[in-house]
Parts: sequence; C-alpha cells; structure tokens
Amino acid sequence: MTLQGKTALVTGGGRDIGRSVSIALARAGVRVAINYNSGREAAEETLKTIKDAGGDAFLVQADVTDSGAVRAMLDEVGVAFSGRLDILVNLAGGMIARKTLSEMDEDFFDHVMTLNLKSAFLVLQASQPFLGEGSAVVNVSSLAGRDGGGPGASVYATAKGALMTYTRAMAKELGPQGIRVNAVCPGLIGTSFHDIFSKPEGRAATAGNTPLRREGHPDEVADTIVYLASPAASFLAGVCLDINGGLGFS
Repeated sequence: MTLQGKTALVTGGGRDIGRSVSIALARAGVRVAINYNSGREAAEETLKTIKDAGGDAFLVQADVTDSGAVRAMLDEVGVAFSGRLDILVNLAGGMIARKTLSEMDEDFFDHVMTLNLKSAFLVLQASQPFLGEGSAVVNVSSLAGRDGGGPGASVYATAKGALMTYTRAMAKELGPQGIRVNAVCPGLIGTSFHDIFSKPEGRAATAGNTPLRREGHPDEVADTIVYLASPAASFLAGVCLDINGGLGFS
C-alpha cells in the first residue's frame, strides 16, 4: 500500500509497536511526526532507521497527558505539515504497574486512565483542526479491553475498553466530516511491555493457547494500522480490529 505524500503523527512512536508503525508509514511514503515523552534515545534510533531507508520523519517531544504540551505539539506539527494532518495514530499508553483493587489508590487509578484514555482525547481534540476529508485516526486499544486483562491489570483494561467505546463514538461524530476513526486491539505482541509486566511462564502459556501458537510481532500490528489508514479501508469506521492470533475466540 502506498500513502505517498501523506502526513502522520504517531504518539508513542519511538519504540516497540510505535517504532514499527512509524517505520511502516514512512515506508509507505508518509512524512511521519514521531512523538515521544522521555524515551528520546529510542526515538532517535527509530528516526535513524527511517532516514537511512530514505524515509521522511522528525521527532516531536510531548507528554500527551498534559493538555498544554499536546496543544504545543500540534502547533509544531501543524506548521511542519502546512496545516494538514492525514493520519493520527494514538498509541501512547501503558500499564504503569500491576495492582489489585486493594493495592491501588485513587492517584494510580487516575494516572492509568489519563495515560491510556484521556491522552487519546487530548491529542484527537488538538488534532481536529488539521484533520479533514479523507483523513484517518487509528487508536491502539488492547485485548485486555475486551476480556478484562490479566491479574492486576483492571484499570488498564478498563481504560482500553473505554478507548474502544470512544473510537466508536468519534467514528459517528467525525465521520460526516470525512474523518475515519478506527482502533486495533492487539493481544500478546512481543514487546518490552510484556518483558516488564508478564512473567515468562505466563507469557509462554498464553502463546501456547493462541490458535496460531505464537506471539505476534509489532510489524504485524503496524501493517494493520497502515491498512486502516489507507484508502483500501475507505469504508471502515468505528471498527475495533483484533490482532491476537485467534486468542479469546478458540
């Protein structure tokens, strides 16, 4: 698929799935704004990979949970893209920690919800003036948003479930403007997320219970996001597409 000449902003675009998405979009001919917060070194590696392959990208730092920082980021991106943003990928998020109901406090709950749900709202709202007919938004949810997540992931799962509902709501609201809003819901993907939050034995068991008998690769998520952002998906809106090797359906 080619998206030659299009522009994109990828939040959390410097590492793991975000890195794969940024690279895949650049490979398809997109000029990519790669957002990162604190992981500049990883973002610079992603940028180098894109430029070494002849792609066009630049870095933009912002904490996407901060409304002022988000507005400043979109001002910068808007200038760089001459006022036109074709593709927005809301990928920034995280679990922070695994905590049971008795272990968490109100601040933890708010932090996880803000990082995974409010951030998508802030970025989409700030992006709206730059989105137009034919543009595409892809939110990155999770299998956890469908099944409640694993032990200690209740708030993360709740935020990701709400992100799916928000995706459907925005598809209805923005669709008449020609803006398509969809989401992907990855299952077990081989990233640092699971290196940090999943025990090896549990991870292996999950992969073994997946009908395809393996973990997914970040590139497989990225390719799906590129598809949803492309004209090939021109009649898809409000879709929350599972990328999990059949996990949860067997």
